[in-house]
Amino acid sequence: MRKFLPALTGLAALALCHFAEAFDAATATVLASGNSDTRIEALNKVIAGSDTAALPFLEKMLAEGVKISGDKAFIVDGDKAFDPVTGQPAELPADADDVVNSNRMRNEIESAISTLKLTSPDRTVRLEAAKSLQGGDTDEAKLPLVQAAETKEKDPEIRDILGQVRANIQLTSTDKAVRLAAVKTLAESSSPNIKEMLSTRLAADGETDPEARTAIVGAIKDIEGRLSRFELIAQIFTGVSLGSILLLAALGLAITYGLMGVINMAHGELMMIGAYATYVVQNLFRAYLPDAFQFYLLAALPVAFLVTAGVGMVIERLVLRYLYGRSLETLLATWGTSLFLMQLVRTIFGAQNVGVENPDWMSGSISLAASLSLPYNRIVIIGFAAAVLAFMWWLLTKTRLGLFMRAVTQNRTMARCVGVPTAKVDTMAFGLGSGIAGLAGVALSQIGNVGPDLGQHYIVNCFMVVVLGGVGQLAGTVLAALGLGIVSKFLEGITGAVLAEIVVLIFVVVFIQRRPQGLFAMTGRSAEV
Repeated sequence: MRKFLPALTGLAALALCHFAEAFDAATATVLASGNSDTRIEALNKVIAGSDTAALPFLEKMLAEGVKISGDKAFIVDGDKAFDPVTGQPAELPADADDVVNSNRMRNEIESAISTLKLTSPDRTVRLEAAKSLQGGDTDEAKLPLVQAAETKEKDPEIRDILGQVRANIQLTSTDKAVRLAAVKTLAESSSPNIKEMLSTRLAADGETDPEARTAIVGAIKDIEGRLSRFELIAQIFTGVSLGSILLLAALGLAITYGLMGVINMAHGELMMIGAYATYVVQNLFRAYLPDAFQFYLLAALPVAFLVTAGVGMVIERLVLRYLYGRSLETLLATWGTSLFLMQLVRTIFGAQNVGVENPDWMSGSISLAASLSLPYNRIVIIGFAAAVLAFMWWLLTKTRLGLFMRAVTQNRTMARCVGVPTAKVDTMAFGLGSGIAGLAGVALSQIGNVGPDLGQHYIVNCFMVVVLGGVGQLAGTVLAALGLGIVSKFLEGITGAVLAEIVVLIFVVVFIQRRPQGLFAMTGRSAEV
């Protein structure tokens, strides 16, 4: 080991010398003192030299953790001081002053940090750095490092962003051909920042050449067209997401209303119970199974279904069983039940909203473009709604219970005559519809606050979906839910949320006046025909 010690010492000395050359005390002093122009000039030299060793110092400057005394700068952390080059502890002089950064200087430091981070081995760091430079300043001192990073970059997404950053810088070049090439590159962008930057350059007469100005106008039109398409996709996705939530909320109501003709005003409170069941499961996992917390939502699904199905069966047995065929009485009874359930929840959990946390795998979003991101929780809810719908189709068409439910829906008297236990089917159907409402509550807990009034925001829309789709019709419920969701989101962008709901309600009322059976009429022979 001893014979290798001189060699190791030499390598350490060489590395220290290289470190000092890359970022030395004199550079740190210039970066921390003097006027802004001098400091920015030094900052550009650091960028041009790709001096990543300056990153810790620059980040401390941005966090106001640097002091200056005479011709020496110090990194300060609490009551301790460190040398900005070696990182070794240092004694802070009593006359050391805070380094003050103007807004201009802070912007320059942020840009420099992002530029230097382009060489990081971590893809996430490089992506964030590239995005922070997108649509930023046009300092040509950053161009060599950006070009070098673009050449070396293997990730397509980061390379495309760096290409736009490079073109943004080249847009101020004195060479007309370089500017035209930059405009052509920027025309392929879908970033609102790039569009704004091109518009500003055009409006401020930053470009005087007629050919280049024409190219910029064309690039702005291309970006606007792309942004419009992405906005349309985003609206459709949001509408489908809302429609999926309405579908989950209305599926259970479609069963109970279609089968028994019960106007269940407590349906929203069953969704609320499902959301609170999710909250309880979350807290149990956090307290007793913290290592498995990311899977709490999978455990919450059967719990919410069983709890709300049980509550629904109790309501059917104790309240609705004696009121069939009396629509007004069932409406008032279920409305009173909804008030009771809300007050019960307020008594147990309090009147304030409670927080339900998304698991990590439902957090974040998929970024398809600079102006188009699809949240994971919405994507999961759309998939979950499709799975529940498939389960319902299988249950209604492939099982004995589904056959009985369809028979009772079409002709209750005849079904009873051929031996169908209609009372038992009513209880099972109401429990099934209530359980699906609980599943809807699980989904709602992942996109909004959970409180005693949660169900009140959806009950009217649920009835609109069921009536518009056709009583007892699964296909009609799906079409009505997705249609109302998409139309509502498009109208919100034009009229606002409140007027959009009013317009949708008026449309549903007029539609039902013209076609009382809804989109899909019930098939089969009925005792009333």
